[in-house]
Amino acid sequence: MSAPAPVFSGGSRSISADAVAALLGEWAGRGAAYQQLALGLRHLLLDGRLALGVRLPGERELAARLGLSRTTVTAAYLRLRDEGFLTTRRGSGSLTSLPVGAALPGVPLPFEPASGMSSETGRLLDLAYATLPAPEGLHRAYTAALQALPAYLPGHGYAPAGLPALRQIIAERYTRRGLPTDAEQIVVTFGAQHALGLLVRVLSAPGERVVVDHPTYLHALDTFRAASCQIVPVALGTGGWDLPALRTALRQTAPRFVYLIPDFHNPTGLCMSPVQRRGVVEAADEGRTPVIVDEVLSDLALDGPVPLPLAGYALHAPIISIGSLSKSFWGGLRLGWIRAPRALALQVMAARTASDLGAPIVEQLTAAHLLADAESLLLQRRATLKRQRAALQTALGQHLLEWHFTVPEGGLSLWARLPQPISSALAASSERFGVRVIAGPRFGVGGQFERHLRLPFTLPEAEIGEAIRRLSRAAQAVSARPQGKAASEMGGLLSGV
Repeated sequence: MSAPAPVFSGGSRSISADAVAALLGEWAGRGAAYQQLALGLRHLLLDGRLALGVRLPGERELAARLGLSRTTVTAAYLRLRDEGFLTTRRGSGSLTSLPVGAALPGVPLPFEPASGMSSETGRLLDLAYATLPAPEGLHRAYTAALQALPAYLPGHGYAPAGLPALRQIIAERYTRRGLPTDAEQIVVTFGAQHALGLLVRVLSAPGERVVVDHPTYLHALDTFRAASCQIVPVALGTGGWDLPALRTALRQTAPRFVYLIPDFHNPTGLCMSPVQRRGVVEAADEGRTPVIVDEVLSDLALDGPVPLPLAGYALHAPIISIGSLSKSFWGGLRLGWIRAPRALALQVMAARTASDLGAPIVEQLTAAHLLADAESLLLQRRATLKRQRAALQTALGQHLLEWHFTVPEGGLSLWARLPQPISSALAASSERFGVRVIAGPRFGVGGQFERHLRLPFTLPEAEIGEAIRRLSRAAQAVSARPQGKAASEMGGLLSGV
């Protein structure tokens, strides 16, 4: 697979003016040009598409590429330096950075309301995170955990595989779902992302291939890139997983493992059918290819039962499940787990001692209390999500009729197809209208999905309609801009496979 025009040149970690222009797309909006350019570059940094410590092109070079005066680019760079997003080093030029205390992708920054937005209604509505606020029962679970804590204080407090009681509860939940599991197959982690990182460390080495469904979870892609894996994407269609394409990818690339999200896929919302699950397992079994299954959304089935785990179809290839409490309960409770064959679970526990010695006891006790009463809490979560999903459908039908989507059977978001390739431009502009979204290409490889946008239905019902109304205004403003040279070049640079 070919990458979009190299962003970095040699070992100098510099980015060319052409690459900056491609990433920015149609960046110009209302207001002074230097302010809009600074805003566009800042968004690229916060969205993760422009790495830290990268030398930006010289002011004269970027000005010529964007058709601006050098003074405009100089003013934009100066503003970014004042805000802490650029640092200057002698002989190194302007390097990208983040100011102390800066927001990360998806975390609100101060924004200027669009014209007509009053200060009373000017609070930023965040559609970047697909996660819910904590349930009412969470505080009770923490209280119960603190009451149980004294029994653990005489010990050393380390549990690299997790507290036995929590591992047993997690194993019993898999068994009830139709996948017999014992506690020795469970390793408790700091969340799903930590679990994935541990598995990547055990299963692969730099330069080795990993097959993913495409699009896929943006932070999984970040994990694979950080480990220097070669990502092999297999496209998802409207019908879901393309089994012939998956088999071909496995035969031709011999990956170290496959990473899939079969349950209410993030970002598309698709759910893998039983026939597709059997087909995936058979394809993996041909080459004994391990499959990492991200099941963090499995509990959030809204229109039917929770699916049988993919590992329930296992033949010979290792099927490894990742679970978490962040989506079904609360993102602030940083606990997840790995369910794996016993031998692999022991490998994971041995590997993690290089980085940590286990999750905190209080959080594990809290998780045990939550999972002991999980079904009553999940019934409430599902009811809330059904109402919010309906509110999102209604709002899209009122304000964005040209956007197409399939209503997901569960999960936290839907994947909208836009009438124009404006996803990045819309993400860059939306904050001026009081709403934040993540650009579609963040969920892909090679800059694809400019015609797509993930829309979570995790805001309260009363706010979803307002968020979509603001997004509609942003989309109208972006669509009204002339499609210039930068936009056409972005398509050529970022869509290569």
